[in-house]
Amino acid sequence: MSSPPVLSADDIKVHFPLRADWPWQTAPVLRAVDGASLALSAGHTLGLVGESGCGKSTLARALTGLAPITAGRLHLGDRDITRGSTRDWRALRREVQMIFQDPLASLDPRMTVGQIVAEPLHHLHRDLSRAERRKRVADMLDRVGLAQAHLNRYPHEFSGGQCQRIGIARALVVRPKVLICDEPVSALDVSIQARIVELLMELQRETQVAMLFIAHDLAVVRQISDDVRVMYLGRLMEQAPAAQLFDAPRHPYTKALLSAVPRPDLAAERARRRIRLPGDLPSPANPPSGCVFRTRCPWARADCAEAVPEPRRLEGGLVACHHAESIDDAAVA
Repeated sequence: MSSPPVLSADDIKVHFPLRADWPWQTAPVLRAVDGASLALSAGHTLGLVGESGCGKSTLARALTGLAPITAGRLHLGDRDITRGSTRDWRALRREVQMIFQDPLASLDPRMTVGQIVAEPLHHLHRDLSRAERRKRVADMLDRVGLAQAHLNRYPHEFSGGQCQRIGIARALVVRPKVLICDEPVSALDVSIQARIVELLMELQRETQVAMLFIAHDLAVVRQISDDVRVMYLGRLMEQAPAAQLFDAPRHPYTKALLSAVPRPDLAAERARRRIRLPGDLPSPANPPSGCVFRTRCPWARADCAEAVPEPRRLEGGLVACHHAESIDDAAVA
């Protein structure tokens, strides 16, 4: 990234204490996010992928102040706001906005579209006059492809794609510097997904907003992202530019994820070697020792249980694996 980060997280941890089964037992801790670092810069999109339950949404909520940060540092520009005042967190909410997974559930059914889009302006831009708020709302609806005739209609009167456009308008109307997209297209049809992704890319080119894009669909992540982070059980496994990560993945977990993606070319699809991971995702309340991925890794060795692999530089990316250089893809059917 050439420009300085707008929002950066340094070794962020989000832990939730659980209730012990018996009074004399030590209460377990659910490690939803267990040390994640990233930086978001203007005009760049960072993709975040991983299985359900890996902590992606919890990390997104921590970056917006919706989930408590247990440890680590969160910087908005050059300001450390992790343990800041109410004013610091208000500044964060003005600069960092979020688009949610379920477009209809994220909209208040009792409010009109005009009221929904204008609501952030009432709380975060109180200096605007009523006429200025109306103009900004109308301009924003026009930019996301909705007509002013929709202002007085309610969310249930719209399709899923239209509701997501309303959510995008609500997030961008305050002109944030960072946009957190938590699986914004997973609940939509494929054709509508493409339109929403194109809309986000177009709006980013216009506004230069920094974007964190969380998704399960790796094809969408590849299309929209400049860089990609792969998350597993609260930890970042691999970090690299999008083209490099998709063409030459180095971490075993990344290889397994990409091996499951169907290919449009028939010959390539027939030659695709699928890496099947045994078992289920371990509980974040009781993660494996050492490398958290070792219990499902086809290339795991004895020393993988002894030490947590720290991210290290490997061919332009960062890989948290003890044996990334010696992995032989042909050894796994």
